[in-house]
Amino acid sequence: MLPICFADGKFIPTETASIHPSDLGLIRGYGIFDFFRTVNYQPLFLEHYLDRFIASAEKTYLPLEYSREELRTIIAELIEKNDLRQGGLRMVLSGGVSENHFSPAKGKLFIFAESLMFPSEEKYQQGIKLLSLEYVRPIADIKTTNYTLPVWHSVNWKRLGAEDVLYHWNGWVSESSRSNFFLVKDGIIHTPDQHILMGITRKHILQIAENVVIRPISLEEVWEAEEAFISSTTKILLPVTQVDERKIGNGKVGKITLDILEKFRELEKETVA
Repeated sequence: MLPICFADGKFIPTETASIHPSDLGLIRGYGIFDFFRTVNYQPLFLEHYLDRFIASAEKTYLPLEYSREELRTIIAELIEKNDLRQGGLRMVLSGGVSENHFSPAKGKLFIFAESLMFPSEEKYQQGIKLLSLEYVRPIADIKTTNYTLPVWHSVNWKRLGAEDVLYHWNGWVSESSRSNFFLVKDGIIHTPDQHILMGITRKHILQIAENVVIRPISLEEVWEAEEAFISSTTKILLPVTQVDERKIGNGKVGKITLDILEKFRELEKETVA
């Protein structure tokens, strides 16, 4: 975390930010968040992230006492105070202190500035491994703070040479723990349509890519794919060359994957130009 954050309605040193010990965000894991990057001091795709954060607050019954314009102003000032040329901003709205210690209440808004490191260049060039995991993320269309299962499961990832997981349920694939999932079959890009977070990076990939089909995808189809990749704010697009002990395609990063990555990087440059 960088030196200055927004909490309790004001800008304060990040190390002094606090939350009530009975907040549902702490005792029940109930809250929402969103995360976006800054490029040359500009928040990338900010309006899309604000759309999702505001919608998440409504869907989880958590009062958000700041307007879109107020959030924009706070974010701009936070970028300036932290000299955040290239980094990340994390918005968190906690579940609040509830009378019955269970029902959603008036939460607390935090906005933190963070330094940001992308995955190593080696991972973009050689691809990554995912571990299949039978699971559906609760209320998957909302970006909640509940990451209990993958945080617990991640203890084994490094030992198994994996970057993350690939969720599936009843034979149908959904997403990774912090990313959306795509595969390439017969030269056409496919991505799941159910039990997923509508990722902002995913949204822009759908706009710049050609021949994208949004539909249910079976785990069997993953084994038969020619290419695969995951997308997220902090990874942009990472090629997937292995799931469990099976190679995807020929086990190498594919041309279509690299082409989409290049197009996204060009879009990013145009957006902040």
